[in-house]
Amino acid sequence: MPSHQGAEALSASGRSSEKLSLPTLQSKMKSDPDGYESELILLYSQFKSSLELFQQQAALNFTSISGIGSDPSVAKDLGDRALILAHVTPFYPNHLADFPKQLAGLLSSASRSLPSGLRCHVAQSLILLSNRQMIDIEETLALFMDLQTLGDKPLRKLAFSHVIHSIKRMNQKHKNDAKNRKLQNIVFAMLQQDDEAKAKRALTTLCELHRRKLWFDDRTANAIATACFHSSPRIMIAALSFLLDYEKIEDDDDSDASSGEDDPNPQAPHVVINKQAIYNAHHKGTVSSKKKKQAKLQRAMRSMKRQQRLSSENVSLNNYSPLNHLKDAQGFVEKLFSRLQTCNERFEVRMMMLKVIARTVGLHRLILLNFYHFIEKYIQPHQRDVTSLLAAAVQACHDMVPPDAVEPLFRKIVNQFVHDRSRPEAIAVGLNVIREICLRMPLLMTEDLLQDLALYKKSHEKAVSIAARSLITLFREVCPALLIKKDRGRPTDPKARPKAYGEVNVSSNVPGVELLQEDDNNEEDISDAERSSSNDSDDDHDNEVDVASDDEENQLYGDITGSEDDELEDHKVAQNEDGDNIIDKEEEEEEMEAEHEDVNEATNCSSKTSDANVRDSETGGRGSKAKKRKWSDFDGQLLAADSSLRALKRLAGVTMGQTSPDSTDGILSNEDFQRIRELKAKKDANDALVKHGLRKGIPSSDQLSTKRVDPSKLEAHVKKKMSKEERLALVRAGREDRGKYQARTSVKQKKTGGLSNRQKERKKNLPMAAKKAKVARSQLEKKKKQQRAGKQFRGRKAWK
Repeated sequence: MPSHQGAEALSASGRSSEKLSLPTLQSKMKSDPDGYESELILLYSQFKSSLELFQQQAALNFTSISGIGSDPSVAKDLGDRALILAHVTPFYPNHLADFPKQLAGLLSSASRSLPSGLRCHVAQSLILLSNRQMIDIEETLALFMDLQTLGDKPLRKLAFSHVIHSIKRMNQKHKNDAKNRKLQNIVFAMLQQDDEAKAKRALTTLCELHRRKLWFDDRTANAIATACFHSSPRIMIAALSFLLDYEKIEDDDDSDASSGEDDPNPQAPHVVINKQAIYNAHHKGTVSSKKKKQAKLQRAMRSMKRQQRLSSENVSLNNYSPLNHLKDAQGFVEKLFSRLQTCNERFEVRMMMLKVIARTVGLHRLILLNFYHFIEKYIQPHQRDVTSLLAAAVQACHDMVPPDAVEPLFRKIVNQFVHDRSRPEAIAVGLNVIREICLRMPLLMTEDLLQDLALYKKSHEKAVSIAARSLITLFREVCPALLIKKDRGRPTDPKARPKAYGEVNVSSNVPGVELLQEDDNNEEDISDAERSSSNDSDDDHDNEVDVASDDEENQLYGDITGSEDDELEDHKVAQNEDGDNIIDKEEEEEEMEAEHEDVNEATNCSSKTSDANVRDSETGGRGSKAKKRKWSDFDGQLLAADSSLRALKRLAGVTMGQTSPDSTDGILSNEDFQRIRELKAKKDANDALVKHGLRKGIPSSDQLSTKRVDPSKLEAHVKKKMSKEERLALVRAGREDRGKYQARTSVKQKKTGGLSNRQKERKKNLPMAAKKAKVARSQLEKKKKQQRAGKQFRGRKAWK
């Protein structure tokens, strides 16, 4: 027997056989490897002899091992020797160089025929060697993946956790892409096999590694997506459920204790950083205590920055999906849609396929025109899981789809859900779906339909009125022209309209120069408004002054030249017979100059009129005698000046429209670039507020495509009807604090009699001071009463 040989060997070496115990021998071999080399050789030879016997029986295809394997004590002894050799392998690398390969060969050849306990011991030994880096994970990955397919549940958990933690440890400091690629090839090949058990374990491993962000690349995501076309329905369902539920999975480790120990990101202790702590770290205490406080503050600052970085990464990955990494998204969608049309699976599986197709179409903005016609036949208020179906329909709509392809689906939703005979819950859901579709494709809405839907804002049902008002609010921003005047309110942009199908804004200038142009236009509008208001006030004042002065001049002219009007007119006609032609020619020339809208001519005209006024004022009475000032001449001068001013404004508008929005020479200055940066930062801040719900606004098409549509939001403010069991549970919950119900008459009948007031006073818990005062008061009254009773004065007769 091997134990007898071991006792002889130990006695021959001068050691007592009574001290032979495996844990003691293991510790001594670790402490003194050279002194216990003979014991190692003995144990190794015993292990090899048993291993050869097992391999021979496995080669003969024995279903059950007889002889040495039938004895459980012998199997346990072999497993213990394997564990001891695995523990001491780092101390004897030359003697046990082939030991890891022997264990791997035993598990690969006779894993199904070994007893469960021995199989677990051998697997633990191999895991221990892998953790000690005595064997590479690349050599044992296929073996541990095969061990998961056995019917042994403890072994399956052990092998799965070892694969996950080995890859996690390998990528802890830095990622070895070449080695990861080799391991991925092993798992991908296993996933493509027709064996359902192996493919399922491979898919489970890939999903867990992708969820832990260890294999967070395109190859893994595409491999998981390819599993949707596996021949086994169970593999397909598992892949579809992972793709759909990925956004709901929280980024945490396993619930077991081992994952908590191996967490590379432990939670840092909470340290409060305030002004007092910073002051104490730099100004209070000795030099060594200051250094300790400063080091503690630096660690706290690093921890806070790290937490902020991790939180920002988590926020950016909130809307992440493995479908983002699809290499051929259009081919994936078409292949899965063809399988959906021909499959005979149950309704839940078909709904999962439909959701994955809709999510992919919306995420990559694909065009799959037959998909909308396929959904159309399921649009009924009584359809099972109709809100999930409508959410998938909304997710598949985007601005790259032709509106004609979605219009039949849109019309059916309106006709089936939103009408007077429909239930309020169905109307509310239908209005919410219409709002979400119009948010993505506003061209589907017409003016008559929108005005009909807006009338539901007067509904007495809260959910219906809220849904209708949300639709009105949307079109106040998108296209206010479709609403009636009463529903428009005060829109931010009254001329807003949705983009036509295929319309794209192409930038032809410096990025951000349109922000500068908009800011300049706003400033010009404000300055024009201020200028117009000031000009109106000045014109009113000038008109009042001019009218007053003209009245005074007319009165003066009437007084001086009232008697000489006829003579002056006759004299003027006699002297200027040909003057009318000259005046007409001058007027024609002035009209031609006004038509050319020249700035110099307008200035000359104004200078001429001013010179003429000056000459008239200088000549005084002589000019007044020669020519009378009339209202017709004054009006003509005003009209000419007004027309020249309008011509100048038109010329300035044309020239400014022809020039570029930036400077006249087409070159932006440093101040312009600084303004562009400031305006862009302000716009980004506004977009961030809109994104987080702090300010109302319409999200962009990219934001709508990345965000998943939640079916529960389509049923917002809708009160669901409770079942009888739920109502009874609610009633019972309200009766818990109450006693058993009894009628008042029965309570009175059961009453036998109450307590007197004196008995009730005895039960009152009065303070001790109150009791003492009451007793003292009663004793004093009793004493006074006795005194009055013993010494009463009876009086004396007055006449004696």
